[in-house]
Amino acid sequence: MKALVYHGIKDVRVDTVEDPKIEDARDAIIRVTSTAICGSDLHIYNGSIPQPRPMVLGHEFMGIVEEVGKGVGGKLKVGDRVVVPFPVACGTCYFCNHALPGHCENSNPDHYGPEGGLLTEKGGALFGYTDLYGGYNGGQAEYVRVPYADYGPRVIPDSLTDEQALFLTDIFPTGYSGIDWGEVKGGETVAIFGAGPVGIMAAKSAWLRGAARVVIVDTLQYRLDKAQHATNCETILWENAKDVVEQIRDMSGGRGADVCVEAVGFEPDRNLLDRAKAVVNFEKGSPKVLEACMSAVRRGGIVTVLGVYATPYDNFPIGQFFDKGIKIVGGQAPAHKHIDKLLQYVIDGKVVLDDIITHRLPLSEAAHGYDIFRNKKDNCVKVVLKP
Repeated sequence: MKALVYHGIKDVRVDTVEDPKIEDARDAIIRVTSTAICGSDLHIYNGSIPQPRPMVLGHEFMGIVEEVGKGVGGKLKVGDRVVVPFPVACGTCYFCNHALPGHCENSNPDHYGPEGGLLTEKGGALFGYTDLYGGYNGGQAEYVRVPYADYGPRVIPDSLTDEQALFLTDIFPTGYSGIDWGEVKGGETVAIFGAGPVGIMAAKSAWLRGAARVVIVDTLQYRLDKAQHATNCETILWENAKDVVEQIRDMSGGRGADVCVEAVGFEPDRNLLDRAKAVVNFEKGSPKVLEACMSAVRRGGIVTVLGVYATPYDNFPIGQFFDKGIKIVGGQAPAHKHIDKLLQYVIDGKVVLDDIITHRLPLSEAAHGYDIFRNKKDNCVKVVLKP
């Protein structure tokens, strides 16, 4: 089959690789009909999260069931059209039973542990997301093996197109988790840092949960324009953190936002001083966006962290955290927890997901897709690949 394979930093190619096979009774083989490039994929592409061997990337995919193992039972059958949540989760361990599939105790046997260290004792497995997170080949391919197929995949009705349903894999559950963790019940001011796909999905989710005011912050005007068109939110162009924080406070009676959602992660746009500080402190990337969220949130407010952070940081503002009484929640989104409810929102027409797509490419052009997405060329916001 053809698949997008990571070979090294900024080196991805569509190669011919072996077809996946059933390896466990609970496996299924999916013929991929649509897949997407995620911002988290760029951390591998950029070399920020190490991957020493070639690997098929991609954790946002859906398709047709081609084969099922004997242990899948009646949960799936050949011919079903399914969307697959991005964590690989068993459905039976302590964490799966507590709606925390990203911490599954069984899916990442070689690198799992309670510590959550830099290169050791990581969380549960993720599709196409390095050996540290299970080493499972991902879905930017013609076919993919899906473990625990009696637990993860959800059957999609024929009334929905692929593009209407595809983002139930990751970015919609992830954006929704940022709002759910923020305890949005209605009437809140929500500030979202990052006008990428996850930030836009967080804004859509904030409206679903009854927010009174939603504002998105980004460094690029074209991304803000896309976010405003897709979500009818207010926007702020980031020129410096101080001005952004002041604008958010001005919008909220001087207090700050009730909830700030960090949807950027550890690789924001940075100046030379930021980069020099990271080198001196042996840091990867920067926590500058998280720090801005902590300033922009009101006292007693909640900061939710959807962007990936992979290393420790010096001078983390723990004093500000304590003085303001901020609650900080983050991590891999529990996609399995929310997917059924979110699928129903899509079926009922309460939310539209495919309006963020800017580029549709054949799988053969996946390397080009990575280039334009990573370098924000051609006003790229979201790339969908068709195997």
